[in-house]
Amino acid sequence: MHTRNYAGFLESESAGREDSESLFAVIPVPLEQSVSYGGGTTRGPAAILAASQQLEAWDGLSEPINAGITTRPPVNCSGKIATILTRIEKSVQAVVDRKAIPVVLGGEHTVSLAAIRVLARNCREPIGIIQIDAHADLRTSFEGSPYSHACVMRRVLEECGCTLLQFGVRALCLEEVQYRQEKRVQHLDGRALHGLNLKTFRLPGSFPKNIYLTIDVDGLDPSVIGATGTPVPGGPGWYETLTFIERALVGRTVLGFDLVELAPRDGDHASDFAAAQLVYSVMGIICRNLGQN
Repeated sequence: MHTRNYAGFLESESAGREDSESLFAVIPVPLEQSVSYGGGTTRGPAAILAASQQLEAWDGLSEPINAGITTRPPVNCSGKIATILTRIEKSVQAVVDRKAIPVVLGGEHTVSLAAIRVLARNCREPIGIIQIDAHADLRTSFEGSPYSHACVMRRVLEECGCTLLQFGVRALCLEEVQYRQEKRVQHLDGRALHGLNLKTFRLPGSFPKNIYLTIDVDGLDPSVIGATGTPVPGGPGWYETLTFIERALVGRTVLGFDLVELAPRDGDHASDFAAAQLVYSVMGIICRNLGQN
C-alpha cells in the first residue's frame, strides 16, 4: 500500500473540491509491527477507504463532505519504528501546514504518537487527548518495545505533555492503574458507563480547549466492530460512543483525530463499514461545531 492505487475517502460522493480547500486530509498508515493477539491492522486503512465508497454523503444531520475531504498517499510502513514515525510526522506536518485537519487511519495504535508529536510542536497552547479504547495503553513497554501499541498513551504523556481523558477502558494492568493515579489521568471506564446518561456529559472546565481524538475500534463493544486484534466485551455501543464524542467536543477545537486497530476479516463487511461511518460521523460533528452544515 505504498502508492495511490485506491479510491480516496468517500471519493464516490466527491464534491470536486480542490485539495488545498479541503477541511479534512485523510492519511492512511498501514502499520503492523507490535500487534499482540490477532493481526491484520496493515489492511485496516485500505478496508476503511473501500468501505467509505458505500457511505451516504448525508450523515443523518449534515453533509460533512461539503467541507472537503482529500486523501493523501499512504505512509510507507517498512523499516524501523523510529523511521516510520518520522514518515508519519512528515505527512501530518504537510496537512497542518495548509491548515487542514489530519485524519489518520491506522494501522496499530502507535501511529497516534507521530500525529500528536506534530500537533504538540505546532500548537502553543495545551492539548487534551480524548482516547476511546478498551485498553489504557499506558505500559512502560510491552513485549520488549516501548513503542508497542500497548504503550502509546504513555509515550504521548511523556513526550508531549498532554492532558489525557480515557473513555471505555475495561482491560488494564496494575502498572497502568498506578500510573493513572500518579498522573491523575481522567477516565470514564466501561463499567462506569453502565446506566449512565451520556447526554449530560461535559469535559471538566480545566480540560484543554484544543483536542486530539484517538479512537481504537476495540473501544466500542465487539458487537459493533468485531474485526480487531484485541476485542473486549462490555464496551459502549454505537450511539453511546457518538453521544460521548458530541458532548466531549462541545466548545472545543479539534486539531486532528485518528481511527486505529481495525483488522479486517473475510466476510465481515459490517466492521469495515462501521469504522468508515465512524470516521465520517466524527467529521460531521466537527463540521457542525464549526457551523459548517
